[in-house]
Amino acid sequence: MCGITGYVGNKNASIILIESMKKLEYRGYDSAGVSFLDSKGALNIYKSTGTVNNLNKSLDKCKPNSNAGIGHTRWATHGEPNNINAHPHSDCTGFVSVVHNGIIENYKNLRNVLENLGHKFASQTDSECISHLIEDYLHKTNDIEKAIINTANKIKGNNAVLLIATHYPDNLFCFQIGDISSLTIAQGNNEMFVSSDIVAIPSHVTKVTYLSNNELAVISSNHIQYKDFAGTEIAKPNINVDIDTDTPSKGNFDHFMLKEIYDQPQSIINIINSKVSFTDSKIKFDDIPFTSNQIRQFSRIVLIGMGTSMHAAMVAKYWFELICKIPTEVDNSSEFRYRNVTLDEQTLIISISQSGETADTVAAMKNSKAFGSKQITLSNFQYSQTSRIADYTIELKAGLEIGVASTKTFISSLSNLFLLALFFAAKRKTLTNTEIHSQLSELNTIPMKIDSMLNNRNQYKRISHKYSTKSNFIYLGRGLNYPLAMEGALKLKEVSYIHAEGYPAGEMKHGPIALIDHNMPVVTLIPKDNMMDKMLITLNEVKARKGQVIAITTESERYIETLADDVIYIPKTSDELNPIIISVPMQLLSYYIALENNLNIDMPRNLAKSVTVE
Repeated sequence: MCGITGYVGNKNASIILIESMKKLEYRGYDSAGVSFLDSKGALNIYKSTGTVNNLNKSLDKCKPNSNAGIGHTRWATHGEPNNINAHPHSDCTGFVSVVHNGIIENYKNLRNVLENLGHKFASQTDSECISHLIEDYLHKTNDIEKAIINTANKIKGNNAVLLIATHYPDNLFCFQIGDISSLTIAQGNNEMFVSSDIVAIPSHVTKVTYLSNNELAVISSNHIQYKDFAGTEIAKPNINVDIDTDTPSKGNFDHFMLKEIYDQPQSIINIINSKVSFTDSKIKFDDIPFTSNQIRQFSRIVLIGMGTSMHAAMVAKYWFELICKIPTEVDNSSEFRYRNVTLDEQTLIISISQSGETADTVAAMKNSKAFGSKQITLSNFQYSQTSRIADYTIELKAGLEIGVASTKTFISSLSNLFLLALFFAAKRKTLTNTEIHSQLSELNTIPMKIDSMLNNRNQYKRISHKYSTKSNFIYLGRGLNYPLAMEGALKLKEVSYIHAEGYPAGEMKHGPIALIDHNMPVVTLIPKDNMMDKMLITLNEVKARKGQVIAITTESERYIETLADDVIYIPKTSDELNPIIISVPMQLLSYYIALENNLNIDMPRNLAKSVTVE
């Protein structure tokens, strides 16, 4: 969740770290901090609650100039957001300064032991244990590498750590344990960069390595030494990468979330242009490592993801079963990784992680390796951790998404999964070329149809104003649109802090109907499809109990105005593609309700963009 960055080289580290931290802020923004060694070799630590800009104001006053330093953007797991709990953390003697991403599962026991030995803790965090452990081991060994390795062997959980030490002014030290977002080490010209996300590495740097489980790196401006936790040196090859580090801009929009909603038509166009040939109705997944015969032999697909990614997986389940005739199941990654699953070589695992660093999804993918199952992953970042595990990566091509509430990455996930289903259908001959051409042609109209919805923002403003003071919402859908009910409820929770639940409409009479009264807004997803008549029954049942109905329906169904309190119209498309269309009004509804309540839409409280801890 937290963002880690480090620099050692011939430039002013404070300037480089602040720029990197701004790009990492989506990973944590309740506090930020940096640590440098001054000309006398003493630690200088600067912290601030809130954004990186708050920290930068403090640095502007003191103007630190150092060639080595570490930085951190925090998403709190232990201790409330304040200057004391912000990273970096130090030891009693001020010898080491540490930044940390992860959770130390045995920190309470470690802290008790260290306090009994006389160590004084300043913060409530688990992270501070690391600095005191290193200090304690240094008293015994007087060897920084041994002290770090002993510390790493002592702590439990998935953790990534970067540190500097006063007696080693020209070095950074980092280590990694378990299924955590990999630390990236990038090599420049007599300078080195460390980051928990490749997007924070400058674009002129093209050679990187990734730290793996149970590895230590000792880094100077022109050399990296890797060791395992037994102290044995190991070789790690450089990987050549092309890093897109364009500085994000809101343009004329008030928030990144709104801009990214408006980016969605272009994101779909980018996907279509890169993967579809309309002249021969061919779908291109270049270099996919599975033969046509292997694709025909897939006996089962298992889709895994979390949050918005899991909702995309739930939609794709319908597509793979309907279009490809492959039995398909969906599982939450955090549950899948701990279940006693049965997989085999004919099972295809499709994982969805927009960041490519979701800890539970990474762990679930690693667990699946033992069964010999083939793996495809969808990620918005080409060099992500999930990409390094899977047999094949489908890059979302959504472009950088800054808003914590996923919008265009959701639609990009759906668009890519739909094309993958058609690709498999062609290989398995479950659709004719004519049917595939028809589906591709309809997909090609979706960007224009989304544009038409985005041109009518006033209806969302009006409806949002009417319902912005409500405390609870229910979202209802059936079939392909049931996952969209869950996604709509999630978006409202994320950015407006209003309690909302998404249900399959057929479930309403089995409990949720007890909640319906004149204070309960119910968002019903009623496009013109094969489930429309069933959804109309549900709408009438809600109205009979005086519920307030917001209906999202196809623009031809004007009679629904006589049944619902408010109606949002969407363009007509195929049943299969309705979920892509329907997602847009729910994103806008959530955005404008949050705007009515004057909330921090791009950075909602308690949330982070990339969830790299359990």
